[in-house]
Amino acid sequence: MEALKVWSSRPLRHFFHLASSSPLPTSKSRLPSTFIRCCSSSSSAATAAAPKQAGRGRRSPAASNTNSTSDRDAIRAIRLKKVEELRSKGFEPYAYKWDRTHTANQLQEIYKDLENGEESNSENDQVSIAGRIVARRAFGKLAFLTLRDDSGTIQLYCEKERLVNDQFEQLKNLVDIGDILGASGSIKRTEKGELSVCVNSFLILTKSLLPLPDKFHGLTDVDKRYRQRYVDMIANPEVADVFRKRAKIVSVIRQTVESVGFIEVDTPVLQGAAGGAEARPFITHHNSLGRDLYLRIATELHLKRMLVGGFEKVYEIGRIFRNEGISTRHNPEFTTIEIYEAYSDYENMMNMAEEIVTQCALAVNGKLTVDYQGAEINLERPWRRETMHSLVKEATGIDFIELGNNLNALKEATFNALNMGPNNQDRHLIEACSSVGHVLNEVFEMVVESTLVQPTFVLDYPVEISPLAKPHRRHAGLTERFELFICGRELGNAFSELTDPLDQRGRLEEQVKQHNQKREAAVSKASDTKDDDDASYEVTLDEDFLTALEYGMPPASGMGLGIDRLVMLLTNSASIRDVIAFPVLKIQQ
Repeated sequence: MEALKVWSSRPLRHFFHLASSSPLPTSKSRLPSTFIRCCSSSSSAATAAAPKQAGRGRRSPAASNTNSTSDRDAIRAIRLKKVEELRSKGFEPYAYKWDRTHTANQLQEIYKDLENGEESNSENDQVSIAGRIVARRAFGKLAFLTLRDDSGTIQLYCEKERLVNDQFEQLKNLVDIGDILGASGSIKRTEKGELSVCVNSFLILTKSLLPLPDKFHGLTDVDKRYRQRYVDMIANPEVADVFRKRAKIVSVIRQTVESVGFIEVDTPVLQGAAGGAEARPFITHHNSLGRDLYLRIATELHLKRMLVGGFEKVYEIGRIFRNEGISTRHNPEFTTIEIYEAYSDYENMMNMAEEIVTQCALAVNGKLTVDYQGAEINLERPWRRETMHSLVKEATGIDFIELGNNLNALKEATFNALNMGPNNQDRHLIEACSSVGHVLNEVFEMVVESTLVQPTFVLDYPVEISPLAKPHRRHAGLTERFELFICGRELGNAFSELTDPLDQRGRLEEQVKQHNQKREAAVSKASDTKDDDDASYEVTLDEDFLTALEYGMPPASGMGLGIDRLVMLLTNSASIRDVIAFPVLKIQQ
């Protein structure tokens, strides 16, 4: 008889329910054939109250509420008694270590040619493995358990005759789904083709006290999946696979940039001024220094200081913190790579972005076509490159270059082109724009951004919204800046970096001035609630950064790339929370 296989490819609501093993037995109890269905733990307390054991294809009423608070507490109490019983028999249910010879995947590979019904029991074929029990079935003097470790799963074939002393009774009575076991024995392939470890001895390494989700209900509460990610990963191995791919992506990014001479550096998380982006920071207080500090909103300004200091190719992969809204695309803490290269311009960074993304795609998926939420994305190089002006003109018919600097005329042209009547809910966004560049960017975000499904570099942003970018060498009022969009989402942002310290000071001072005007307007509003995008926070100049520029920074280009969004793309994950192991959540009520 074969142990039931874990259906790891199915969504959580399709996981097997684990029918109960009997309540904690006495040494004289005899168990009938007991079917334990993956992936939940055995629900001893629930089925103990049922007059009959449910059939193979049914649930008992008690089983349908396995994870209710009362059932969970009852199961925990029973398992605590099992812990006591183990200790009374001289077994420590929380071991110090286990010497294993192989992982499950290694055994599957080594013995892939073993024939059905064949057993390898020579001295060289004695193996030792360890992992979590995720499924089991027992039939009188025979039991099958499915053990899962970090590499995969393998069956434990447990015969009473092979186990010494009363280990078989211990296995049937004291081992639950969710327990972590170490097992030793020989290798065989059953008549039905299941590679198995024929267990000669085993040890409970960690006794699980709480039941895993059942097949029929699983972790249907999305918030709970994120809040208890460890359970999510146990119940659904595909979730853990996303984080393995994430680790691979980060590793490939490092290999890619370091292969062309970039050096990884570390810059401060706690900063005296929150610079390098326009975002609301988190504020903390340092008691010994008696001063407020900010969690960084970008790594940019300190990496540029490294260029001033003589480094020519630097990068940092780091956490960024922004005290702003939460959505499927935004988390208050997220991971970026920022790269800076002396003596280059933003053309170099376009090539670097293509190289990073394509290398990651090949490493994770083995190809340059990606299916993302039903859309096929082609990452073959080169990628499309278009200016913001041309994309807006193509989508709306508005020629911002032809209309020049007449702000009122541009607003009227926008209202007409986008059919924004007086009652249009987005009209106020255009009315609030203080410059031609702000109108252009607003129209781009409203109309164009979501249509950029295939990889597209959007070039030459207005100077008003690009305070750290170098002026365009051919077009006044624009900067040498691009943003990379894939699937309608910004993935990267890059400049030919501004190195003129006087120009930089003037732009940052203007940015602070505009922010303070918004801040005064926000404070004057008679409202007790704050919008996620309000301007009530303080913005100050980073004087030390401006001082560093006055010592001289070489011509350079720089880029920030969102690692979370790249992982979303390459793992077909709909929400940023799916690629962050422990995302920020509301306080649980």
